[in-house]
Amino acid sequence: MSIEAAFDALQAQIGSEVGVSNWITVDQPMINRFADVTRDDQWIHIDPVRAADSDLGGTIAHGFLTLSLASRFAYDCFPLLPGQSMGINYGFNRLRFLTPVRPGQQLRGRFTLRDVSKRSPTELLRSFDLTIQIEGVETPALVAEWLGLAVFAQLHQRISGQA
Repeated sequence: MSIEAAFDALQAQIGSEVGVSNWITVDQPMINRFADVTRDDQWIHIDPVRAADSDLGGTIAHGFLTLSLASRFAYDCFPLLPGQSMGINYGFNRLRFLTPVRPGQQLRGRFTLRDVSKRSPTELLRSFDLTIQIEGVETPALVAEWLGLAVFAQLHQRISGQA
């Protein structure tokens, strides 16, 4: 599929939900590992005893842990398009953390295609409305407008010297 064909196909999907990921359980060991990696060891995340005695009633996951799972959710939903050599996280236009995630809760991502544009002859810039849901909870953990580049083979070949 050419980049032009991919662009046309994606344009037809604007405004549509284009992916719903599998559920992932966030547990206390995952939260603790994230704290270790990011060096964010605030007690509301890693001290269940202290957090239980607070207004929180227990530990909560880091907002950035919840956000970081978006990449896994995208893998569940978006295989490479024909002719696409890679996908690149391009950033966010907006992001809000709405509901804390507690150990033991399950999360999944829902993606709606907001827009697609040709950024270059080898790149499509896609904008998704991302909602990360908590199973059984009405208000999502987070909502965001996420940008991603779909890079097609020509650029990848140029970078790797295979042109």
